[in-house]
Amino acid sequence: MRWFNVAGPCRPTIHYMLPPLARLPELERLIVQQSYFVLHAPRQTGKTTAMLALAQALTASGDWTAIMLSVEVGAPFSATPEQAEAAILDSWREDALLRLPPELQPPPWPTAESGTAIRAALRAWAQASPRPLVILIDEIDALQDAALIAVLRQLRTGYPDRPDGFPHALALIGMRDVRDYKVAAGGTTRLGTASPFNIKTRSLTLDNFNADDVAALYAQHTTDTGQLFAPEASALAFTLTQGQPWLVNALAKVAVEELAPDPATPITPELISAARDVLIERQDTHLDSLAERLREPRVRAVIEPLLAGLLPSNMPNDDIQFVLDLGLVRLDAHQGLVLANPIYAAVIPRTLTFTTRSFFPPVVPTWIGPDGQLEPTRLLEAFLSFWRQHGQPLLGTTSYHEIAPHLVLMAFLDRVANGGGRVEREAAVGRGRLDLRLEFGNVVLPIEVKVWREGNPDPQTEGLAQLDGYLAGLGLDTGWLVVFDQRPGQPPIAERTSATSATTTSGRVVTLVRG
Repeated sequence: MRWFNVAGPCRPTIHYMLPPLARLPELERLIVQQSYFVLHAPRQTGKTTAMLALAQALTASGDWTAIMLSVEVGAPFSATPEQAEAAILDSWREDALLRLPPELQPPPWPTAESGTAIRAALRAWAQASPRPLVILIDEIDALQDAALIAVLRQLRTGYPDRPDGFPHALALIGMRDVRDYKVAAGGTTRLGTASPFNIKTRSLTLDNFNADDVAALYAQHTTDTGQLFAPEASALAFTLTQGQPWLVNALAKVAVEELAPDPATPITPELISAARDVLIERQDTHLDSLAERLREPRVRAVIEPLLAGLLPSNMPNDDIQFVLDLGLVRLDAHQGLVLANPIYAAVIPRTLTFTTRSFFPPVVPTWIGPDGQLEPTRLLEAFLSFWRQHGQPLLGTTSYHEIAPHLVLMAFLDRVANGGGRVEREAAVGRGRLDLRLEFGNVVLPIEVKVWREGNPDPQTEGLAQLDGYLAGLGLDTGWLVVFDQRPGQPPIAERTSATSATTTSGRVVTLVRG
């Protein structure tokens, strides 16, 4: 029996999985050419699975001694390299005993001075091994500060002695490229350079699945169980995840194990949509870990203007590449920088509004009519009352101050949607706006969000034109344009909040909210 995997490396005997090395076709050439290289990709994209498969395949060929080893056990000893080295070498020996035949296991580690133990161990192993030694070091960016520098310098020092006196080929595997490893030194929190590992030949990353990959993975479940995935369901799963491997597996796992456990029930787009809602609401481990990333200043510098649709000024290219490497955003051919996928687009704002939602006052759902449907007029009255009374204090509940009004509005809409609806969000850098769409029963309410900032003209005219286009794309006749006035010296929110009717250039009558 196999299942969709959402935790740890995949194993072909128990997990549905695609050929793990298909996304890294250049690895064999790098190994043959005695390369020291970096593989970096976001969490749970298949790095460890691919590297375990690579090590097993190389060793099984009879030509190499290849093994994947981790340095994560050294993480608690960032300030004491000698303790990190001891923990790492103990872990390496245990892994070698499990993963390699006796004739390929390392000799006893030689006695060495602090700061040289890793180099001495790898030298002894390379010299003793009957085959060229290939070492794949996982979780390298779990190390920080002095421990990280010590390991990298020892690898660089031993590099000229390969292949007879040091590993023939070596990979560093983690979430970040070398320049973004965390080092508290020199007034910075990262290396900012490939040194002291300036011996790397390449920095590789793992691409997400494509639409055919998603369909092929899901087809394995159909082959094993007979439960069909409709082609439209696989296509929707790709659209929602953009091929992010953990999300692809998680969507299917929820669909086949929780929502439709009977194999006779085909998996439809409706079930995939329902699985998406489960993931967003539950925020399992992978999604929950986004919160840690969002607290990093370099991530905030990219995500904050993106959510507001602004063009950031003086943003280093490294910061954009860093957030791309983390898998939080992607470059779209038409829209530029956007959030990585629609599920992240829902989860990231919810994560940022967690504190805001936690301090929400009780809100009576007066927007629900006698028939159980949402009434936009009542919703408008409820939001105006809420914003006048609670907007000002709630603006201080988020660390993303530039988009605080957006986050409070989204938190309010999430509270509305909890009664049986959904909030869709669309944002792209440089568009100057945030598009929201509240779906509740038969009601679809598009909302265009603009901010009036110091030195800029009133965004009403531009906003009405943008809302007009948004409505046209959705085939709808009305919606809201919300303009948050962030200019200094304005009256309190309770006094300046208002709602009036406005007409777009195509004649649509919409609601203009100012706050």
